[in-house]
Amino acid sequence: MEQNRESLADLLGGRRGAVDATLPPIAFIVGWLAGGRSIVVGVTAAIVVSLAIAVYRLRRGDRFGAVLAGLLGVVVAAMVALYTGNGADFFLPRLLSNAGSAVVWAISIAARWPLLGVIVGAVLGQRTRWRRDPALLRSYGLASWIWVLQYVIRLAVFLPLYFAGQVFALGVAQVALTWPLVAACLAVSWWVMVRTLPADHPGLRHPQDGRTVSKP
Repeated sequence: MEQNRESLADLLGGRRGAVDATLPPIAFIVGWLAGGRSIVVGVTAAIVVSLAIAVYRLRRGDRFGAVLAGLLGVVVAAMVALYTGNGADFFLPRLLSNAGSAVVWAISIAARWPLLGVIVGAVLGQRTRWRRDPALLRSYGLASWIWVLQYVIRLAVFLPLYFAGQVFALGVAQVALTWPLVAACLAVSWWVMVRTLPADHPGLRHPQDGRTVSKP
């Protein structure tokens, strides 16, 4: 397998997106504290930072849809917090997103449409060719469990902090469990694929129709 040529991080650009995702929550916490625990100041700071990120990414040529999704996520979080008057609710959409993602990824594995394969296949322009390679399908399924675990870890940390109303701790957890956890998830899921694909497999870019899975 072409394990030394590229990694999932290279293909998906996960670290860059994760770094961008940490900046608005940091801005919210800074604004919230600087404004005397003012939700208005906090969400204003978060939206300003998110807009700056969006402009920067668009100028670099990133896809408009991906940039808009990131911006809308911050706007929705801001609206929820403003509506409830609870600073912890700025993190509620992210908490729900992680719960939903864990369920969807698990279902995709059970249905033999592991989302890691769907995403990488789309990035590589393969559509569904990877599903006709039993070895690749198996490895995508095993590696996708690492992504499920990523979301479960976040929920295990976020839920107690959310119900305790720990706004500052939620902000710290958001940062700690975004870029570092995404980087670890990318690295470990790539390692799983490298270890579970047959040694003679040509790699992600070259799915083999009807290939027989090698026995350990």
